[in-house]
Amino acid sequence: MAKNSPGNTIDSLRAKIDFLDLELLKLLNQRARLATKIGEAKKIEQGDFHVPSREQKIYQQLERHNQGPLPNQAVRHIFREVISASLALEKPLQVAYLGPRGTFTHLAGQKFFGYSAELRPVNSIKEVFESVDKDRYIYGVVPVENTTEGIVSHTLDMFTQNRVFISGEILLQITHDLLSQSNDPGAINKIYSHPQALAQCRTYLEEHFPTVPVIAVSSTAQAAMMAAEEPGTAAIANEYAASVYHLQVIETSIQDISHNITRFLILSTQETSHVPGEQYKTTVLFSAKDQAGTLFSLLKPFSDHGVNLSKIESRPKRGEPWQYMFFIDLDGYQQDENVAAALKELEEKSQYYKVIGSYIKGRI
Repeated sequence: MAKNSPGNTIDSLRAKIDFLDLELLKLLNQRARLATKIGEAKKIEQGDFHVPSREQKIYQQLERHNQGPLPNQAVRHIFREVISASLALEKPLQVAYLGPRGTFTHLAGQKFFGYSAELRPVNSIKEVFESVDKDRYIYGVVPVENTTEGIVSHTLDMFTQNRVFISGEILLQITHDLLSQSNDPGAINKIYSHPQALAQCRTYLEEHFPTVPVIAVSSTAQAAMMAAEEPGTAAIANEYAASVYHLQVIETSIQDISHNITRFLILSTQETSHVPGEQYKTTVLFSAKDQAGTLFSLLKPFSDHGVNLSKIESRPKRGEPWQYMFFIDLDGYQQDENVAAALKELEEKSQYYKVIGSYIKGRI
């Protein structure tokens, strides 16, 4: 069809889009009504309110049938919001996260659960764990490691004190912005942020604000709150925090390393079920006797069975000086034949052993 033909003008194309939008709206509401009926059936059968494995199967089916031009990632994001809104009609999905509003943990929770979930800020990583452990919230979101600053040790320590499992992970690209009430960098006499954010922007601060005091606070969102209350101060936080606390973005992407990713964990009291076709990661907590060769013998089964270990971390055991708990991440689902065989040998040789999660690998 020629570019100037009646059926291909901008107005006619927009009219077609308007028609499709109305059709989409009808279909979305039909879907929502069906989801509501499923929610009512769950109440009668006392089934699980939220079934993550069902969501993953929906995403898989959509990606298999997607013919473009929308990429699979965009399709997944769109339907995450559709599913999130449908769940909210049944019952608001309540999720605790390390607050306040506007933290990267808040953004990670939105990325995973969608904007219709009820994300509830709490004051500490410990409180996130305890609120899930005591069933005040269905899920929790906590940071566990960053590609430049390493592990969040407090998150690992809390797994030894609670009966929660890892039911998912989120990988979030971290971009730090400089925020202030004014857009004048020369008016800044103090800069607030979280210690990790300050460390990740060290070179920028040294080059642009060498004489300005830099003060560490509990979170990037807390920094934004303080900058909103104190004229002449600035915060290093994300763009979402700027909108929440009504700040100007003076400069974007001030982190020293562009490929800066933080990994967050989804906490739950329920173990996840397996979804065929997905890539899984399993996290295990164990302890070993303090004697020569013990750790080697515990890890050897993974090599023998061809299981890749992607991470190993040690944490001191509470009340036992120079004794350690070990955390390992490995590729595969815990009931995969080779993984199960290696884990069985590890369990038999360990003083303490617990699989704290077998979950789908996060995507950027």
